[in-house]
Amino acid sequence: MDRAGKAEAVETLKGIFAKAGVVVVSHYSGLTVADMQTLRGRLREAGAGLKVVKNRLAKIALDGTPGAGAAQLFEGPTAIAYSADPVAATKVAAAYAKEKEQFVLRGGLMGVTVLDAKGVQALATLPSLDELRGKLIGLINAPATKIAGVLQAPGGQLARVIGAYAAKDQAAA
Repeated sequence: MDRAGKAEAVETLKGIFAKAGVVVVSHYSGLTVADMQTLRGRLREAGAGLKVVKNRLAKIALDGTPGAGAAQLFEGPTAIAYSADPVAATKVAAAYAKEKEQFVLRGGLMGVTVLDAKGVQALATLPSLDELRGKLIGLINAPATKIAGVLQAPGGQLARVIGAYAAKDQAAA
C-alpha cells in the first residue's frame, strides 16, 4: 500500500471511529473467507459493517482522539465491527463469537469509553434501539388507550340508561 492509500485508509478509519455508536475490535485468525462473508452478511442485515484493519493505521487514526485508549486492542489479525446503533454490531459479533471460537472479541470503543471483552458482551445483552423505541411507544400508547376507555365509559353508561328508559316508555305505551 502506497503513502496515499495509507492516508486514505487512516481518514476512513477516523470517520468510522468518529461516527459509529460502537466499534467492536476482534481477532479473526483461523476463519475462512466464507466465515467472514457470513459475518459480513449478518452485520449488514443488522445495519452494521465489518472492516479488516491494519493495526498500525488504526492506532494512527485513534492517536489524539478521546478514544486513544483503545489503541492497545489492535494487535494481531484484527477486524472491527461498527454501527451507529450501539447494540447492533455488538449483538451480532457476540453471537458469532459464541458460534465460531476462532472469532475472539478483544474489546470495543463506544464514544470515548473503551470497553473490554466483558463490556462488549454486556452491551450485547441490551435491547436494540428499535426494540427500545417500540417499548417506549407501547408505554406511551397504553395510558392513552386507557384514558380513552375511561372517558368513553360514562357516555356509554348514559346511553344505556336512556335506552332502558326509552324501552320502558315504549313498553308502557
